[in-house]
Amino acid sequence: MQLETYISDLLYRYECVVIPDFGAFLTQRESAKIQESTNNFYPPKKVLSFNEQIQKNDGLLVHYISDVEKIPFETALNKIEKRIKSLKSYLIQGETLTFENIGDIYLSKEGKVQFEPSYHLNYLTDSFGLSQFVSPDISREVYKEEVETLEEAVPLIITPEKRKERPYLRYAAIALIALTIGSLGMSKYYVNQIETHNQLAQEEANKELDSRIQEATFVIANPLPAITLNVDKQEGRYHIVAGAFRIEQNSFKKVKQLQKLGYNARIIGVNKYGLHEVVYQSFEDRIEALRALRKIRYNHNRDAWLLVKELN
Repeated sequence: MQLETYISDLLYRYECVVIPDFGAFLTQRESAKIQESTNNFYPPKKVLSFNEQIQKNDGLLVHYISDVEKIPFETALNKIEKRIKSLKSYLIQGETLTFENIGDIYLSKEGKVQFEPSYHLNYLTDSFGLSQFVSPDISREVYKEEVETLEEAVPLIITPEKRKERPYLRYAAIALIALTIGSLGMSKYYVNQIETHNQLAQEEANKELDSRIQEATFVIANPLPAITLNVDKQEGRYHIVAGAFRIEQNSFKKVKQLQKLGYNARIIGVNKYGLHEVVYQSFEDRIEALRALRKIRYNHNRDAWLLVKELN
């Protein structure tokens, strides 16, 4: 009779399985853990132990064997008793009793029963399918040049729709304000004194400059002829956005690239996220802007979007 098979089946469902006149196998739930020295992750499990003091028959093991083998209760009990006698004789002779998928039982030099659990099976059904794994060390390094190159190739674009999908930006801003309130409060007094001093010095310098300008006399012997420059001024509140850049130099590069392609590109300023916005062109008429946007999305950049904003 494979006694350990029946014990193993019961350990999945019960915390204590008693072998009459021999001892009891006990289980105790252990939470998931991480071994920091090796980066090993272990799932939750049942830890096995053995107590030779618990030997009173509770009927659990006998009833289970009786049901599985379709034999009477007394017959199952007799089979267990015969097996226990042979196990005890092996143990006294100094042999190690191996219960498959459960553990080994042996006698120490002092004659005490010792148990070494097996870790081949996890008897916690909640952790079915989970196994231990090793996670490699994670090293984080920042390369500014690589970031600039990547941003130049793939600009950061924040559309109105995407802003709705990213509420964490709002929470991040709130957290940043909360963290800086303490330091701002402590330095406010010194900053105010420095600003007052700078303001007074600037006023004195302005007065001195006005005085010198009023006393100066400018004479141009050979005045240059007047030159008339025709500059195309972009106006309008409808802007087709090409991208937004954290690094200002990258926005300049983007403008040059678009201008070479024939677009009337420019930088319209810095948005509330601190990004430099580059547009293909600005329009007064909304319909005209939508037509241009459709054409740009089809021919050049499908991520381009329309910004409605009055520029100062």
